[in-house]
Amino acid sequence: MTMNFFRGVMGGQPAGPQPTGAETIHKLCDRVASSTLLEDRRDAVRALKSLSKKYRFEVGTQAMDHLVHILQTDRSDSEILGYALDTLYNIICNDEEEEQDESEDMAAAPPIPVSGKHKNVPVSDENAQKQEEDLGVLFTDKFLGDSENVTLLLTLLEEFDFHVRWPGVKLLTALLKNQCNQVQGVILVSPMGVSRLMDLLADSREVIRNDGLLLLQQLTKGNAAIQKIVAFENAFERLLDIITEEGSSDGGIVVEDCLLLLVNLLKNNSSNQNFFKEGSYIQRMKPWFEVGDDNSGWSAQKVTNLHLMLQLVRVMVSPVNSPGATSSCQKSMYQCGLLQQLCTILMATGVPADILTETINTVSEVIRGSQINQDYFASVNAPSNPPRPAIVVLLMSMVNERQPFVLRCAVLYCFQCFLYKNQKGQGEIVATLLPSTIDANSISAGQLLCGGLFSADSLSNWCAAVALAHALQDNLTQKEQLLRVQLATSMGKPPVSLLQQCTNILSQGSKVQTRVGLLMLLCTWISNCPIAVTHFLHNQENVPFLTGQISENLGEDERLVQGLCALLLGICIYYNDNSLENYTKEKLKQLIEKRIGKENFVEKLGFVTKHELYSRAAQKPQPVFPSPEQMLFDHEFTKLVKELEGVITKAVHKTSEEEKKEEEVKKTLEQHDSIVIQYKDLIRDQDTQIQELREQVSTLSLNSEQMQNQITQQQSQIQQHKDQYNILKLKLAKDSQGLSSSQGEGAQVNGLHSEELSQLREQVEELRRQHTLQHTQLRDKDSLINTLRCEAAAAQTEGGAGGSDNTELLREVESLRSRVQAQCAEISQLQTERQELIRRGEAVSSAPASSGESSADTAKVSELESRLAAQITETERLKVLDYHHLTSL
Repeated sequence: MTMNFFRGVMGGQPAGPQPTGAETIHKLCDRVASSTLLEDRRDAVRALKSLSKKYRFEVGTQAMDHLVHILQTDRSDSEILGYALDTLYNIICNDEEEEQDESEDMAAAPPIPVSGKHKNVPVSDENAQKQEEDLGVLFTDKFLGDSENVTLLLTLLEEFDFHVRWPGVKLLTALLKNQCNQVQGVILVSPMGVSRLMDLLADSREVIRNDGLLLLQQLTKGNAAIQKIVAFENAFERLLDIITEEGSSDGGIVVEDCLLLLVNLLKNNSSNQNFFKEGSYIQRMKPWFEVGDDNSGWSAQKVTNLHLMLQLVRVMVSPVNSPGATSSCQKSMYQCGLLQQLCTILMATGVPADILTETINTVSEVIRGSQINQDYFASVNAPSNPPRPAIVVLLMSMVNERQPFVLRCAVLYCFQCFLYKNQKGQGEIVATLLPSTIDANSISAGQLLCGGLFSADSLSNWCAAVALAHALQDNLTQKEQLLRVQLATSMGKPPVSLLQQCTNILSQGSKVQTRVGLLMLLCTWISNCPIAVTHFLHNQENVPFLTGQISENLGEDERLVQGLCALLLGICIYYNDNSLENYTKEKLKQLIEKRIGKENFVEKLGFVTKHELYSRAAQKPQPVFPSPEQMLFDHEFTKLVKELEGVITKAVHKTSEEEKKEEEVKKTLEQHDSIVIQYKDLIRDQDTQIQELREQVSTLSLNSEQMQNQITQQQSQIQQHKDQYNILKLKLAKDSQGLSSSQGEGAQVNGLHSEELSQLREQVEELRRQHTLQHTQLRDKDSLINTLRCEAAAAQTEGGAGGSDNTELLREVESLRSRVQAQCAEISQLQTERQELIRRGEAVSSAPASSGESSADTAKVSELESRLAAQITETERLKVLDYHHLTSL
């Protein structure tokens, strides 16, 4: 069937001129476009695939549109889809890969003359590679001309068939390599686009899963949005599972691919870093670094894997991350034992040198600025006899010129990170140099640093000087303590101070690297430390040496030393306390003007920041240098130069009059600051008082509302009692008229009625006494209210807003008192009416009355008395409340 197809393509002519590659491909494209039979189209696409590598340009220019059409229309046949995807991959991919076994495919292809093959065009290898890359980009742009093509490709990846899914993954990866940003943009807006690609990691076929990892590596490059989506699609869990399944550091290239993808997801992505930490994935990294005692025979793949694992740890604690995020990760690494595991590798034997170096760099950033991690690192001992601190062992490597350069740089970085924002550690290092703490039987960090500082190796000089400078960074106490250090130079000569020895070495004209290191140490030491400046100036030779160095016209290499000498002399001016008469600020500036010239001085000073190696060191804390000779500047020192250059320039140009004015302004500002602080304290106290008064007013307002509610309820009850009393009064009047008409009958119970009237008289007398007592209490309260009014008026003049609130409350209390007095008047009226009723009863007591009527009258009078008593009780309670309210004011 295949041979018949090609005979049809070639026209069935066994003899005659052979067609060129372009003609054959053109006929195959016609067959793909016009054949109605699926088998014919499939064979034509298969033939195009077999020619696509050798005739990449022709297939790409003629067949791409037809192949895309096949992907759109022949979705039911996985075989033709696979051929089409493979063909597109061959014309788009730029990677030089081994030729696959295509004997079956080649059998289907007609013979093509060699002259038609582009690969035989005689061009140089470099030009050929450039041409291949240009073709890949050209065909990628053509494919991406319609963004729906990428969407179509994402849809095809849902097909489970191996012959569709695998070439689809490879094609999308090639597109990402050639035009990453454009493809990322299409995938980002495609519904479920990233989710479909994440499903590749769950494919049971390893080749698809592994190529899916390569695809995701390309997809996540430099795109934070896609990185976040991939992370939230459970990527961390899946990748860590794969790493574990594949054997962690002992695994193969799949582990490497997983680690590369993890680095892509986490590097410079604070959101993913936080998600990784919060998901407790840092704890899952610890087993990666569990190396055994036998560290011989590490494979190249294991070294690569461990390099990436260490890099992943550093990504989480990089100095470029936000301080809060870094600190949180450092804490997690200590708590889960990861830091301890790294320190074990640090002290282990047989670990490859490059892994050891990277482990030192990793430990450096895990402890940098973290007090608890720095304290732990200080406690680590090397497994030696006797045990030595890890810091000492590392410093021994740093000052040993036989050690690899990168290892020495790593140790210096580790020491710098140990001392970064660690005043406790700085004190411990400086203490090993002080006379009272030197132990002749053991090697200390201070002894190693001094040994390196004055050794014959310039790199050791530089590293030791920088390390010692970090022990003094932002620590005035240790700068002053280091002035006490004395060194024995030779037998029979008195010891000299460390400061003096540094200047002695400096003046001997050693290598540039040594002098730069010593100058950085001296600048760090005496900056912001007037006592150290005085000690430095006390040596009569130091200032002439510095002015001589700055004023000379030397070569390019020496200009850097001149600039640092200018910086050191400028620090002596700026931090000078004028305690030495010969070297006051003014005299030093006059010296500069006479021997150097102010403009020349400033020019030499400015050369430091213009140096190329200064800019490189200022970029990041880790000392990374291509060669030992370029190791000149320290990162922290560049910050100091940036801080001091401007103020030193101003200090040199200022006249004595300007300095006096500045001193006066400074004193005035200090006085203003003192006044401002006093006012702030006063305002703070007033705020507290106002807050307390507001709380009191709030409480009183609440009490007032409660009393207002109670008064309202009492008024309602009084009104009810009034109504009931009026009804009873009317009934009693009627009953009295009835008694007058039946006096004869009432005489039968006259004795009983007289007895009840006697009891009523006694109760009336009791009520009169209570009434008198209540009037007395009211007078007392009136006097109390008047007293409170006077106090409130005085408080109003002193307390402002608080006084007005109290006056308002007093008005409310006055209103309450008026209401109570009104109620008392009403009670008095009720008592009067009651007495009138009793009088009438006495008047008719001699008249005869029926027993039933007399009993009814007695019951009514009893009810009236009980209601009256209840009203009096309620009024008394209201008065008590009024009294409490007044006393609270």
